[in-house]
Amino acid sequence: MTTTTLSTTTQPIPGQYWTWRGEQIYYVRAGEAHADRPPLLLIHGFGASTDHWRKNITELSQDFQVWAIDLLGFGRAAKPAWNYTAELWRNQLRDFITEVIGQPVVLAGNSLGGYTALCVAAAHPESSAGLILLNSAGPFTNSTHPKEPTKIQTALNRGITGILRHPIGNLLLYKFVQRKTFIRNTLRKVYVDQSAVTEQLIEEIYRPSCDPGATQVFASVFSNQQGDKVDILLGQMKCPLLMLWGEGDPWIDARQRGAKFREYYPQLEEHYLNAGHCPHDEIPDQVNSTIDRWVRNKC
Repeated sequence: MTTTTLSTTTQPIPGQYWTWRGEQIYYVRAGEAHADRPPLLLIHGFGASTDHWRKNITELSQDFQVWAIDLLGFGRAAKPAWNYTAELWRNQLRDFITEVIGQPVVLAGNSLGGYTALCVAAAHPESSAGLILLNSAGPFTNSTHPKEPTKIQTALNRGITGILRHPIGNLLLYKFVQRKTFIRNTLRKVYVDQSAVTEQLIEEIYRPSCDPGATQVFASVFSNQQGDKVDILLGQMKCPLLMLWGEGDPWIDARQRGAKFREYYPQLEEHYLNAGHCPHDEIPDQVNSTIDRWVRNKC
């Protein structure tokens, strides 16, 4: 494993690289192991990285051993021309827990990272001491009468998929969403506290997007079909579950989505917070204290 030290302006916590299936995966470790409580493994969302947990790692590591990892294709991890799916990232996390951490963990994931963490907890209960989901992504089975997409919606979906599968079209679309102005405007829409949208945060998201292979990762993620339904995964899960919802998230109806999780996993604990899509970054003190208390009591 190779250690790298980074500038405090972009990543205050130094990390290491782990080789997985011939590719370099970046991760951060902080804090000492405790015999009476499991370690935490933090998993970022789409387009983010271990950097997105910098406000949480230092505080949580005072009482827990904390790990954070870049999913393959994001952050400082390699970006090979692979097929990017939840199954791929699930296997990456399972192997990381087994080979590097060496004991069951409490998985904590935001957005796409939440869905990936749920996939691990469902498929590998031996690796999961608990699960924390923050504005988690992932589809539910529509058990009622699904609303058929309109012809316009169908055409748009097919058009976007076609663009992503065409090298030139994908490159042009990627260059548009990669711009710092686009990143800044998107973050301002999904954060309640605008002061949390800093130039450092924008740079942390922009920098990995310039890596070789990042364009192909983008196309693969949005071209692939959805993974297993959330209700199916919850039916396979056995560990304690904590749900943290930023109610100001414009991308989801937190209360409605929370009710769906509670329907399929009634033993969960949930909190609705005055934050947007990334509550761990927007209100870290509140999130950190809630995680600390819950893990001590439930895991």
